Amino acid sequence: METLYWTCLIIGAVYALFSLLFGDLLGDVLGGLELPGPDVFKPVVLAGMVTVFGGAGILLARYTDMSIGVELLLSILAAIAGALFVFFVYVKPMENSEVSTSYSIREMIGRIGEVTIPVPGEGYGEVMIKVAGGNTVHIASSFEHSPIAAGVRVVIVEESAGVLAVAEFEQGLAADPAPL
Repeated sequence: METLYWTCLIIGAVYALFSLLFGDLLGDVLGGLELPGPDVFKPVVLAGMVTVFGGAGILLARYTDMSIGVELLLSILAAIAGALFVFFVYVKPMENSEVSTSYSIREMIGRIGEVTIPVPGEGYGEVMIKVAGGNTVHIASSFEHSPIAAGVRVVIVEESAGVLAVAEFEQGLAADPAPL
């Protein structure tokens, strides 16, 4: 039984060391591959569980006079407790701390912006839109093919190939969802 415990401890420790040294590289190669299923079954939680199972089993086998069945049961309980500890102390707080200010250009449709570089009837100008974390500017074209002066508030109507098609925003027609 002690061989099983040592195997679990070594596999868990090697996995932890490998993850520490090569985790980001492996994540980039795999494109951020996530395993399906509940968060409790994340690889880091399972590895912690295997490691604690092995360590607890070794300690119980060497330093107690318990039967193999009791050692095994206590090792499994310690492994479950260790997995829950890793999940609630490491995994869950890390997931909650992932705050992103990124956005998709598709999310700009319907937003209100301000022309910073005049948009000609045919051609391109620039529009500034308020987003989480500040402002962003994008290339803009006139949706109605009429010139729009700098400083005019516009609504983004559509996006095509990274260019936002904008139209003048009329104050009386809609509430302003994102004031500047």
